[in-house]
Amino acid sequence: MHDLALHILLFLFAAAFIAGFIDSIAGGGGMITIPAMLIAGIPPLETLGTNKLQSLFGSGSASLAYARYGHVSLKEQLPMAAMAALGSVLGALLATVVPADALKAVLPFLLIAIAVYFGCKPNIGEVERHHRTSKLTFTLSFVPLIGFYDGVFGPGTGSFFMLGFVTLGGFGIIKATAHTKFLNFGSNLGAFFVFLAYGVVLWKVGLTMGAGQFLGAQVGSRFAMAKGAKIIKPLLVITSIALAIRLLADPAHPLRICLGI
Repeated sequence: MHDLALHILLFLFAAAFIAGFIDSIAGGGGMITIPAMLIAGIPPLETLGTNKLQSLFGSGSASLAYARYGHVSLKEQLPMAAMAALGSVLGALLATVVPADALKAVLPFLLIAIAVYFGCKPNIGEVERHHRTSKLTFTLSFVPLIGFYDGVFGPGTGSFFMLGFVTLGGFGIIKATAHTKFLNFGSNLGAFFVFLAYGVVLWKVGLTMGAGQFLGAQVGSRFAMAKGAKIIKPLLVITSIALAIRLLADPAHPLRICLGI
């Protein structure tokens, strides 16, 4: 692929900054970065591979910011991040041979369900509650499952991790957000190595966008820590609905093809 012009790289940097800001709070940054790369003329497979590279900077930046202020211990969370990475590797390998049409068909409705759940429970996540499953069970089952999904397809991964930490782990909203980012880092890392092995990572684009992601995530995570559930929950609801609408608006979405619309 030919080198991208400077103004295209600046456009991608700006898109990554906005994505990093949103993703560090509520997830869903991929709904900005992936369309931006496609608009820039980057082929779909290279877009997916490069997106994992630049996402590492955003999720890593947010993880460090939350850890610095004591909302998560990265050392203690390493086993979960490793399981997310393992699941993501398996998912990415599967994605190279199996189409993700089934996931594309059902995902918008899952995202809408998450938005309704958080939107209709005004007090959820404001205080920590008793967990509904043990940490070991959560680490060995839910975490690699969502990591697997991130490797196969990806959009909404942060929302699913957030839902798990709040409903199963009993975490408050800030703690859940902080823990979600490091698991996102793990799943991004696992899928990245698979795409790297297939030679579909564009380093110049990925590093440029990675710088934008890093800065955006620093600003976003600090904003989230300052505002707490007051900003995180509404943005989570809005992001989930926006991502569902964008997926359903795609003419190639399986449901639209099935209905002929």
